[in-house]
Amino acid sequence: MIDEEKQLENLQQTTESGAISQEEQGGASAAPEVELIIENDLDSQANFEEQSASGMSVALGEDGEAIAVESAGADSSPENDGAALETLKRENEALKAQLEELNGQSDSLKTQSMRIAADFDNFRKRTAKEKEDLEQQVKRNTITELLPVVDNFERARSHLKPQTDGEMTIHKSYQGVYKQLVDCLKRIGVSPMRPEGQEFDPNLHEAVMREPTDEYPEGTVIEQLMRGYMLNDRVLRHAMVKVAAAAENSGEDSAEDSTSASG
Repeated sequence: MIDEEKQLENLQQTTESGAISQEEQGGASAAPEVELIIENDLDSQANFEEQSASGMSVALGEDGEAIAVESAGADSSPENDGAALETLKRENEALKAQLEELNGQSDSLKTQSMRIAADFDNFRKRTAKEKEDLEQQVKRNTITELLPVVDNFERARSHLKPQTDGEMTIHKSYQGVYKQLVDCLKRIGVSPMRPEGQEFDPNLHEAVMREPTDEYPEGTVIEQLMRGYMLNDRVLRHAMVKVAAAAENSGEDSAEDSTSASG
């Protein structure tokens, strides 16, 4: 703007100087031309100011007229604004779609993580149970191999009757070993069964003999022939027992009573 004002001032000075020279040379005959040039300059300046106020770039031509130059940022028609708005909407929708996809992936990863954690917890519990079962099985097999030794100690104690001091010393020594072995078995959860006088239970007992008797109800364990053992709450070895049966004379007596009653 400052350069353009300077150009206008220079143009006016040039015009004035030309007018003065014409007055000096020809007098009043040049006055109409000077007035025409001044009017053109004033019109150019008015056009210049009007176009500058409208936001357009303005430059002066060689003849001093204002020339409007289209500004790069002056294109603000409603069609262009609508296109820009549509572009922004599409970009916004694309960003929303990406956000929803990321949220879906996050939920999927969270679900997968929870499933993996649950599978690992189940695996840990299953492994611990299998380890416990294996330890119990190894313990059962080991103790089962030792039970015949305990049986031999018990047979020796019931059959051997020491007579001399030397025999009594030997008897006490192996009985001490037997007691130590029994105490070790108790500490690891082994306990002997006491089935005498109890009702026969096939889950605990193995009947190898039946004896008719009137002293015990039928199905009662009379005697334990080989001791049974429990490991905690599970059967380690079934007890071999003798079971009471109905007395034979009770059937004969009932038949005689029925005969006498009919007679």
